[in-house]
Amino acid sequence: MTIEEAENGRDDMLIDGPDRVNSIPDGFNANYLKVYYGRLFPHVDIFKWMCYGNDGKHPACDKSYFGRREFSFTLDNDIYLRFQSFNSASELESSIREKCPFKIDIGPVYSVDPAKRHAYAQGGDNVFAPVERELVFDIDITDYDDVRYCCSGADVCLECWPLMTVAIKVIDTALRDDFGFNHILWVYSGRRGVHCWVCDGKARRLTNEQRGAIADYFRVYKGNENSNKKGNENSNKKVSLMGPLHPFLARSYTEVLMPFFEGNLLSSQNILSTEERYEKILSMIPDESVTSELRGKWQGRSSNSKEDINVHRWGQLKHMLQSGKQKGQGLRCVHEIVFTYTYPRLDMEVSKHMNHLLKAPFCVHPKTGRVCIPIDPENCEDFDPTAVPTLSELLQELNTGVIGADVDDEWDKTSFGKSVRFFRSSFLQPLLKSCKEEMETSYNAKLQQTKNNLSW
Repeated sequence: MTIEEAENGRDDMLIDGPDRVNSIPDGFNANYLKVYYGRLFPHVDIFKWMCYGNDGKHPACDKSYFGRREFSFTLDNDIYLRFQSFNSASELESSIREKCPFKIDIGPVYSVDPAKRHAYAQGGDNVFAPVERELVFDIDITDYDDVRYCCSGADVCLECWPLMTVAIKVIDTALRDDFGFNHILWVYSGRRGVHCWVCDGKARRLTNEQRGAIADYFRVYKGNENSNKKGNENSNKKVSLMGPLHPFLARSYTEVLMPFFEGNLLSSQNILSTEERYEKILSMIPDESVTSELRGKWQGRSSNSKEDINVHRWGQLKHMLQSGKQKGQGLRCVHEIVFTYTYPRLDMEVSKHMNHLLKAPFCVHPKTGRVCIPIDPENCEDFDPTAVPTLSELLQELNTGVIGADVDDEWDKTSFGKSVRFFRSSFLQPLLKSCKEEMETSYNAKLQQTKNNLSW
């Protein structure tokens, strides 16, 4: 595909010869998206996922299930189309290819087809309501702006991205070990954060109250979770831990938070290197004698030690807090500092309510051009947001054909292929197997109940 062909929206052309390898300029536009949606986007995989086994011939399949799912499209010029619904994979694909949305959001499964909601409303019965929805989490690195110094706002680099890695480790472990969920999908948002989809049947059927209880299980920040935004940097300490740490928090602190804080964040963010930064931490210590003594040690002085000044000052702080008369209070204070700087900051409202929309995996972020690819939670520390393939890079790979020239699927000709394969093998296939087993068990139980009723 040449520049001219891309600009004309052609999605079926390849360039010829090695002299044309630089024909795809960096960037994001509707015509690039047409090629992406026409040749790379995994429409069928998204359809199979959203069906949860209800697209087969089993008598227990709910044929209306997929058609009651809301899709939302954001088109060019911020045209917003909500309550889109489709009855098949081909309908979904045709609409995406025709409308070429800049963003695709996925909403809940409703009691009736969301596209026909007005007809039901005119009937007087309030039957249009969400009945099923994945338990979702949204974590945005902008909510960490008061504890990172390398970037701010939507910017992210390899110095602050590990905060997202820590969030994945903490939340994923708790969802699996404490709540017993198995089918969890983590997705890079395309720019500055991560999304989590918990897709077990019992997660999808949670009420808003139950979702709120799970969200509150993860809460350690005082007030609104998003009170960490600009304008609140100088407010009182945001974390208040009362009494012994809950086993979940103790595990997170020991296994993830403290090792990350001391081994990475202290030095990478230079947390104690300047007066402005160490005063933020001293303000979290209630014992004024301790803060006064530490301030005296640090003010206007640099460490004589060869070790990193942040590590040296943190060692002094910990020693003073944990060796005084109030050891218990001092240890709690250390906990609160570490939690403030490292613990996941969730957008609570997204998790608490069924009707929240969340961006679909494999969308392309219009600001960065990066694809929203899945993240392997078992190897999340290896994920590099700056190395995620961009739309223009994928089109370039399609053109050059240097990757997987002899494969059937076009996405296998690009670096995008490994993300689709991971989605299928590690998430979709185990999920669908579980859905079919659950469907078969439920169906057999109903058959047995019917037999019992007849024999009676």
